[in-house]
Amino acid sequence: MTASVFVGASVDGYIARVDGALDWLPEGGGEPHGYDEFIATVDAIVIGRGTFETVLAFEAWPYGDKRVVVLSSHPLDLSAVKGGMVEQMGGAPAAIISRLAASGAHHLYIDGGITIQRFLRAGLIQRITITRVPVLIGDGIPLFGSLPRDVRLRHIATQSYPSGLVKSEYEFVAQADAPA
Repeated sequence: MTASVFVGASVDGYIARVDGALDWLPEGGGEPHGYDEFIATVDAIVIGRGTFETVLAFEAWPYGDKRVVVLSSHPLDLSAVKGGMVEQMGGAPAAIISRLAASGAHHLYIDGGITIQRFLRAGLIQRITITRVPVLIGDGIPLFGSLPRDVRLRHIATQSYPSGLVKSEYEFVAQADAPA
């Protein structure tokens, strides 16, 4: 099982405004920067309740017919999703990964601030792609929260785009492989 993050962030490290607004992101995601190729490799998308509520306000369901798992300990009304395959799960990140692996998923896309942070703290992310958007928003929901230890990354590639987007890809270094 591989769990990956593909996320846009302001240059000052925020993935959304304090109220969850994404109005600072480029229209339509900006020029193509690998998202379509990435999402084509994903079996299931794991998001939190906050991200679910944010994307419900979009004009169209952004995940197409991909399996979407919404994490919440409170009942959710999934009937508002038109044209998507959505289910709800709760529990610790390791248990969620285990259930999804048992159901045949091989590549998970982990999305949403709190969800990314929970899976990262649990050591369950293998790959992260961060696309920096050339804007400073000053305050908001940070991409990364506190961590119990350093998390070592191995740089894979960085690519810049005419609009100023800068995409960097990393893989996580296993603790045994990390330099002392």
